[in-house]
Amino acid sequence: MESNSKSLSLAPALNLFPNLKPPHKTLLFHKICVLIITFLAYASFHASRKPPSIVKSVLGPTVPTNSTLDSGWPPFNGTRGTHRLGEVDLAFLTSYSIGMYLAGHVGDRIDLRLFLVFGMIGSGFCTILFGLGYWFDVHVLGFFVGVQIVCGVFQSIGWPCVVAVVGNWLGESKRGLIMGIWNSHTSVGNIIGSVIASGVLEFGWGWSFVVPGVLIIFVGVLVFLFLVANPVDIGFASPGIEIEMSVETDSAEDLQKVESEEAKLIDPDSSISNSSSAIGFLEAWKIPGVAPFAFCLFFSKFVAYTFLYWLPFYIRHTAVAGVNLSHKTAGLLSTIFDIGGVLGGITAGFISDMIEARAVTSILFLFLSIPALLLYRAFGSISMFTNITLMFLSGFLVNGPYSLITTAVAADLGTQGFSGGNSRALATVTAIIDGTGSVGAALGPLLAGYVSTRGWNSVFLMLVSSIFFAGLFLIQVARTEIREKLSGK
Repeated sequence: MESNSKSLSLAPALNLFPNLKPPHKTLLFHKICVLIITFLAYASFHASRKPPSIVKSVLGPTVPTNSTLDSGWPPFNGTRGTHRLGEVDLAFLTSYSIGMYLAGHVGDRIDLRLFLVFGMIGSGFCTILFGLGYWFDVHVLGFFVGVQIVCGVFQSIGWPCVVAVVGNWLGESKRGLIMGIWNSHTSVGNIIGSVIASGVLEFGWGWSFVVPGVLIIFVGVLVFLFLVANPVDIGFASPGIEIEMSVETDSAEDLQKVESEEAKLIDPDSSISNSSSAIGFLEAWKIPGVAPFAFCLFFSKFVAYTFLYWLPFYIRHTAVAGVNLSHKTAGLLSTIFDIGGVLGGITAGFISDMIEARAVTSILFLFLSIPALLLYRAFGSISMFTNITLMFLSGFLVNGPYSLITTAVAADLGTQGFSGGNSRALATVTAIIDGTGSVGAALGPLLAGYVSTRGWNSVFLMLVSSIFFAGLFLIQVARTEIREKLSGK
C-alpha cells in the first residue's frame, strides 16, 4: 500500500524515463530542475494575473487621444468606472487572501505537486472564462466579479506550494540570493503577461485573457509530468539533514545528534511523527518574526499590487512629454517597473545573505523607495527617459523587500526551530505571511480606484504612507538583528 502511495506521488515523467532518477542524475541536477519548474509555474500564475491591469484602459472611462475617443466597456466605462474596476480587483484579491490561509494549511497535508497542478488548471479556465465575456458580449458586473472570486481561490494555491517545494530541496546556505533570483518569476511573469496581453489587445480584449489562460494550463501539464515535490520521494536526504551532518562535531551531544540523523536516513519513517508533522495555524503565528514580517508584507503588497493593477492605466492617463500613449505602449512601458523588480529582488537577497540581516535589508529598501515614488510622480511625465529611469528605480526598491519577505524570510521562519530543517510547516508559515500581505494587496487596488478620482497625487501619498508603515513593523526585528551582530552571535 505504501509503495502504491509513493508511486502515485512520483512525477510520471520519472517512471517513463528511469534515467532521470538517481543514481543516473545527481541531487544538483534535480535541484536545478525543481527551481526551473517552480519558476515557470509561478511565472505563469502571474502572467495570467496581468491581463486585468492591461485591459483597464480599454474597459474603463474614456480618455481622448490625438485622433480617437475610447468607448470603454459597460459597466466599467461610466463616471464610476474606476470604482467598478477596483471592485473587480477586490473580488479577486479578497478570495485570494482568504484562500491563501486555507491553501497553506492544506498544502502541508497533501501531495504538493497535485495540489499545485489543480490550482494552475483551475486558474487557467477561470482566466479564459473572463475573456469569453468579450465574445458573449457580457456587461453584467456580477459575472466578472464571480469569475474573479473563483479565480482568486485557485490562484491562492500556487504560492504556498512552490515555496514549500523549494524549501524541501534547498538548505539555508545562500537562501536569500538563490530565492531572490528564483523569485524574479513574479516580475518575469508580469512582463510576459504584459507583453502577451498588450500584443493581442488590438484583436479584442478577450484575447488578452484567453492566451495567458492557455499558457498556465500548458505549464500545469509540465508540472504534473516533471515536478518532484520532495527529495525524499526519489531517495535523496532532505537538505536540512545534509546541513546538520556537515557541521563539525566537537562534543558527545553533537555526535549523538548526527547519529540520530543517520538513523533517520536508514529508517526515514522513524522521524515522520516528529520532523514531518504539520504545524497548527495558531502555533505558526507564534513563531518569532512571523507577525512583524506578515504585517510588513501587508503594506508592501498594498503598494506592489497597486502598481501591478493600475500602472498601465496611470501611464495611459498621464501624458508623457505632452503625449498620451496608446493602450499597447502603456502596457509595454509598464514592464519597466517589473524589470526593476527583478534586479531589486536579486539585490535584496544578495545583500541580506552578505550581512545576514533580512529585516535591516528590507527597511533599507523600503525607506529609499519613498523618495523614489515621489520623484516618479513629480518628474516622470517630463520625458520618456525620466519616466523609464524613475519607474525602473521605483520597481527596484518597491519589489526588493516584497521579494525577500515572500521567499527567503518565509523559508527561514518556516523551518526555524525544527529538527533537521523540517519544512512541513513551510506552507503554513508562507500562507500566513503572504496571506496577510494579500489582504493589503486587495485593499491597495480597490482604494486606488476610489482615490484616483481625487487625483493621482492622492494615490501616491497613500502609497508613500503605506511604505512608511511597512518599515515601522520591522524596526524591532532590525534592532534584534543589529544587537546580535554587535554581540557576535
